[in-house]
Amino acid sequence: MLRLTVDEGSQGQRLDNYLIRLLKGVPKTHVYRVIRSGEVRVNKGRASADTRLHVGDVVRVPPVRVAERPDTAPAPAREFPVVYEDEQLIAVDKPAGVAVHGGSGVSFGVIEQLRQARPGAKFLELVHRLDKETSGLLLIAKKRSALVALQDQLRARETGKSYAALVIGAWPAGRKVIDVPLHKFLTGEGERRVRAVEPGHDEAKRSITLVKVARRFAGFTLLDVTIKTGRTHQIRVHLAHEGHPIVGDAKYGDFALNKALARAPAHFGRMFLHAQRLRFQHPASGEVIELEVPLPAECEAFLDTLPA
Repeated sequence: MLRLTVDEGSQGQRLDNYLIRLLKGVPKTHVYRVIRSGEVRVNKGRASADTRLHVGDVVRVPPVRVAERPDTAPAPAREFPVVYEDEQLIAVDKPAGVAVHGGSGVSFGVIEQLRQARPGAKFLELVHRLDKETSGLLLIAKKRSALVALQDQLRARETGKSYAALVIGAWPAGRKVIDVPLHKFLTGEGERRVRAVEPGHDEAKRSITLVKVARRFAGFTLLDVTIKTGRTHQIRVHLAHEGHPIVGDAKYGDFALNKALARAPAHFGRMFLHAQRLRFQHPASGEVIELEVPLPAECEAFLDTLPA
């Protein structure tokens, strides 16, 4: 029988999420079963899955069998370029090709590597996510209170998130708003994909993307893209739906052109999508924080090869 005292890092967390993180390897269905049965106690009383924990609460956890997992090497410790950091949060400039967390065939990501690099940190959690292929600004909370506050802002769309995206073709100057529902589904191979659908589709979610032309090149357009909703693959699918897929997009792009660019003298082999600006209210002070990171060197070098 485990008796655990809730520390500051778990302040405000739901009981089910607390146990799921604690009991790695235990199926979620079993975690919910022991909660419903009353075997899990908080301060000696029964508690529901959505019970919020507070500093000093004592959680009693019954013995559970953890599924044996093959031995895997720990994530290698790695720091990432820090754009902003204080006692509440970290903003890093994530490189393309690095997942933000392990899972779906990926052993580890930014968060696991950062935890290894900072073993003394009591709390490090992703505030939001970026696709593996996308570079740019990524927020990580150092306190649960900061995590909750920042995620609340994201849900309320009170943050400003802008991306640089290089698309194929000449983007129409008058096309500034894309308001097209998106439907997330799994392919027959179990791969997560997203498609644009007609309004009224039963499982689709309204998705809004704002687009502004930043620079024009022969055969390409650099866009400044702001999302008003945060759907999976939203920018990639919306731009492809408009007939202007992102350069280097291996899921929704022009596959023949992607291969040609990777073989060309520029050897550009990544997706040209970069989270360049982020605005939010500081979770402790309320101050408006505005962050910006430049395009990665390989993206700037590729633009230099394109004729105007």
